Amino acid sequence: MGGFFGVASKQDCVFDLFFGIDYHSHLGTRRGGMAVYGEDGFNRAIHNIENAPFRTKFDKDVQEMEGNMGIGCISDYEPQPLIVRSHHGTYALTTVSKINNMDEIASELFEHGHSHFLEMSGGDVNATEMIAALINQKDNLIEGLQYALEKVDGSVSILLMNQAGIYAARDRYGRTPVVIGKKEDAYCVSFENFAYKNLGYSDYRELGPGEIAVLTDKNCVTLVNPNKDMKICTFLWVYYGYPSSAYEGISVEQMRYNCGRMMAKRDHVKPDIVAGVPDSGTAHAIGYANESGIPFSRPFIKYTPTWPRSFMPTMQSKRNLIAKMKLLAVDELIRDKSLLLIDDSIVRGTQLRETTEFLYESGAKEVHIRPACPPLLYGCKYLNFSRSTSEMDLITRRVIDRLENGNVTEEVLQEYADPESPKYDKMVEEIRKELNFTSLRFNRLDDMLEAVGIEKCKMCTYCWDGKE
Repeated sequence: MGGFFGVASKQDCVFDLFFGIDYHSHLGTRRGGMAVYGEDGFNRAIHNIENAPFRTKFDKDVQEMEGNMGIGCISDYEPQPLIVRSHHGTYALTTVSKINNMDEIASELFEHGHSHFLEMSGGDVNATEMIAALINQKDNLIEGLQYALEKVDGSVSILLMNQAGIYAARDRYGRTPVVIGKKEDAYCVSFENFAYKNLGYSDYRELGPGEIAVLTDKNCVTLVNPNKDMKICTFLWVYYGYPSSAYEGISVEQMRYNCGRMMAKRDHVKPDIVAGVPDSGTAHAIGYANESGIPFSRPFIKYTPTWPRSFMPTMQSKRNLIAKMKLLAVDELIRDKSLLLIDDSIVRGTQLRETTEFLYESGAKEVHIRPACPPLLYGCKYLNFSRSTSEMDLITRRVIDRLENGNVTEEVLQEYADPESPKYDKMVEEIRKELNFTSLRFNRLDDMLEAVGIEKCKMCTYCWDGKE
């Protein structure tokens, strides 16, 4: 998905910028980048981080860069930040985005005189370059930023840096977070609010949906007021977010405890131990264990000294292999045991099926699976949640297609989304059999939303119920 970080400081900002970006490494897989502005103008570095962490790749750049303002990112796909020269002057730009209407926007821009876009190695247009082109359609930066937010079908949050400051724009529906931190003589802007805590910043405020603000070393000023409607991604709490983060004032770790607790209240099985698939399943499992009284154990230990990042590498087949290699089993906690295992979700089902087979081979008597979110029925249109190119990559959709003999309509999907319906029960049972679980029970959407504690109308639930 990606994350970004920016600093405007009276002093040199490079140290804060470097570590602030590094704290977003759990969100991206492919590129890291940082750009600073100082007495000598702009300086930028971008590196491939598929096979080495951000901190290693940028260690030399940090020693050489100087500036009192900077922005940077961990990117799941495109190289950024970009340095752009236009009628607005020169600026650096980084985004967190998913743009579904790239071709449509490109065609409109060509009609209005835009000459070309540079293709990346895969043949796609750099999404951040597309945002720059939209910004440059307007007479001033503020109107340009607003225009970019409005034109994108999907989501986009933006950091733009020029000599005047850092302009931060949150997605018009607030699908991703943008938070501001403050310390003496400095302000920072971040995707993850925990990223600045160890750097001496305290929480200042969160930007609202569609809000645009400018940061300098002296202040943070709102330029465009926030919209009323918000649709923040619920999966930030379930899976994406780092445990020490909070969004809209709601702790990720606490939400996961709440989630597990509510799952336990509806369950009836009595396993010997409760465990979470590391890392994101662990907190859900703790909440389940605390509520049920069933002991929490760690039959899997994640090997992190050389594989600390959960998303690396980018190819799905290799990700499956690495995910398997990173989990080390503790035989004494598996053999002859009945296990209840909580994962954040089931997407394709491949990894969880292999994990379950391994547990049986290691002597487990039973393996009960409890995903911490409802069945995923729709591919996400708003964030780069999955590398899937088709909704048929989802195990739910393959099972539904089989049960319905290919006659899958929106009305039919809504029946499968209802946890009280016979079709829902049939789908869950078919998934259980296909993946060879002893039992399978998904978390309910209403319980998951209650675990967050924000009004339902403010949270995006599209991937579970198809409702925008």
